[in-house]
Amino acid sequence: MLNPNEAKTVVEAALLAAQDPLTLADLRRLFEDEIGADTLRRLLDELREVWQGRGVELVNLASGWRFQTVPEYQQYLQRLSHDRPARYSRAVLETLAIIAYRQPVSRGDIEDIRGVTVSTSVIKSLEARGWIDTVGYRDVPGRPALYATTKTFLDDLGLRSLQELPPLEQISSTLELAPHAPPSEQPPAAAEAAGPAATAD
Repeated sequence: MLNPNEAKTVVEAALLAAQDPLTLADLRRLFEDEIGADTLRRLLDELREVWQGRGVELVNLASGWRFQTVPEYQQYLQRLSHDRPARYSRAVLETLAIIAYRQPVSRGDIEDIRGVTVSTSVIKSLEARGWIDTVGYRDVPGRPALYATTKTFLDDLGLRSLQELPPLEQISSTLELAPHAPPSEQPPAAAEAAGPAATAD
């Protein structure tokens, strides 16, 4: 069996090589479950400390652990990308904010709050990005779909749960620069996620 330092190196290598966040269950498989969850948490905490003060940090997100660029250095890394940072229309940001803070909500709920019709393209763009999903249907005539945010949405914001949701303005500015995002449906708009907000469940 590996000693703690060797095990920590294996965990570090796995996290650096992974395309997606890794859960504790994923990491335990590295050692054929010979290392318990508590030990893994301790190793992860030690790794997080080792990487403090660097351009990359180890974070615990909704779907697991991953290494990611420290936010303040993202502006420099953008200069190496040939793709322009994705920007989202006001309609997309407002719709996403309503879903995030009032979920689960129907399209009718969103329209009542925004005061305008929600186009199908807005919902489809958020679903395509993996930020929202249908989580059920309201038990009323027509059985409208109920939308909620996903773990991908939380991961892209660097959060573990809905309780960590930041103010709406911060969500808007973060999502404008989210990587691998689809083009906006309209020209870049001011990042103002308007509409009433409720405490997340």
